[in-house]
Amino acid sequence: MNNKNTDWIRMRFKKNKVWVAIDPNGHMRTENNKLLIKYQLDQPHEYWVLPKHVRPLDDPVESDDPTTGSVDAPAPDASYESVETDRPDQATIHVYTDGASSGNPGPSGIGVLLQYGPHQKEISRYIGMATNNIAELEAIRVGLGLIRNPDNPVRVYTDSSYALGLLSKGWKAKKNQELVGDIRRQISRFKDIRFIKVKGHAGHIQNERADKLATQAISEGQQE
Repeated sequence: MNNKNTDWIRMRFKKNKVWVAIDPNGHMRTENNKLLIKYQLDQPHEYWVLPKHVRPLDDPVESDDPTTGSVDAPAPDASYESVETDRPDQATIHVYTDGASSGNPGPSGIGVLLQYGPHQKEISRYIGMATNNIAELEAIRVGLGLIRNPDNPVRVYTDSSYALGLLSKGWKAKKNQELVGDIRRQISRFKDIRFIKVKGHAGHIQNERADKLATQAISEGQQE
């Protein structure tokens, strides 16, 4: 079924951000005890999946990295806050990041919105075939790489529980070790850096913009 009149809401299917079809009453559409999803709104491919694998974006993600057992030490000077926003000031650099993947793996893109006082910079970049977790991490890596002065306070916003676990909770990286190691080295440059959990698609303007930049990158990358 490819119905242009179908409404969709943003959810998470296993480790991937997806769109879930809803009926006119706002309930998730069900057929044969399955839900209809698609990875990108502008793609023709749709899939019927089990409801147990579909959760809100802010629910914990099934991770390759356990929160118990052997873990690495947290990245130097990195901390984690479970809040929607951080108190703005002219000295703090705010980095809003998001990654998107049309499949797992599949064509992927990153979105970064960097704000510093009145200044703002956006990055929308296609990164080729990757998983959603890699896209989330790559967005953070690129965002931190844009910062020239490590003396400024830095606040990194993400809706990825996977990235937060690896970069601020001491999870051991079983996969994507080189990428995680690169980000941890970047983190060590900063005197004051914190990671802030943002609920995906909950009206947070900057986070919504980062998501749009990431999904836009996929569309533009597939057209090249």
